[in-house]
Amino acid sequence: MPTTFTAPDGTVLACHLRGRGAPLVVLPGGPMRASRYLGDLGGLTAHRRLALLDLRGTGDSALPADPATYRCDRLVDDVEALRVHLGLERMDVLAHSAGGSLALLYAARHPHRVSRLALITATPWALGRPATAADRLAAARLRAGEPWFAAALPAFEAWLAGDGDVDPDAFAPFFYGRWDEAARRHSAAGATEYNDEAADRYGADGAYDPPATRAALARCTAPVLVLAGELDGGPRPGLARAAAEVFPYAEFAVQPGAGHYPWLDDPEWFVRRLVAFLDGAAPAPAAG
Repeated sequence: MPTTFTAPDGTVLACHLRGRGAPLVVLPGGPMRASRYLGDLGGLTAHRRLALLDLRGTGDSALPADPATYRCDRLVDDVEALRVHLGLERMDVLAHSAGGSLALLYAARHPHRVSRLALITATPWALGRPATAADRLAAARLRAGEPWFAAALPAFEAWLAGDGDVDPDAFAPFFYGRWDEAARRHSAAGATEYNDEAADRYGADGAYDPPATRAALARCTAPVLVLAGELDGGPRPGLARAAAEVFPYAEFAVQPGAGHYPWLDDPEWFVRRLVAFLDGAAPAPAAG
């Protein structure tokens, strides 16, 4: 059973505690996907006690009275409520995908509450840097030798062009470094893990103020790891590196052969890199 706590507006939220070791707060992506898709993050639970937050309206968390509170900047208060619930003065945070923008906003607003921050294949919407269709297609074409490529590419191109009737399963292989049985199961589970209304509101007008966020994060002294997948299109490694450059103390890594869910593609590499960051010394200031 998850542990529950109450957000400032009265919404009851759920957090799943798994593993052993020092706590690591985990913010899921999607946007607005239930945290169960993260699993044990490739075995990271052997090294850290994961506190996986179900964002409001997803997983075991309650629906809010006001759907406008699904907006990313409004969710910062939920993350702070989780910190208080866990009794942490400062916390290590890992954020995946769209959850990266929530983590960026949290670190900008509460920099003294973040001890370390790991951004995993996180498109930096909060910094005004979305992944473009050209980015995603360039990454997709790296997969031209895969047996599924010819059938999946037209569906992916149609989706990127805004065709909402395309079946996501038709282009799902582009999000995984290895389109094996584990990836197929992971992708299929997604059909029941999203709150589509919440996802539509996550990045609504007013959610982000990139200049203010960049200025605030330039003063953030927490060590930061930005990890990209070599084959991921959202973000491509170059875009992820640009996000790392916002922070004064950041390191950047590219996981070879990985897509958008790197803990599935090579769990050992992923866990080894994360543990080295979480347990390591603070990095030198970023160049420039």
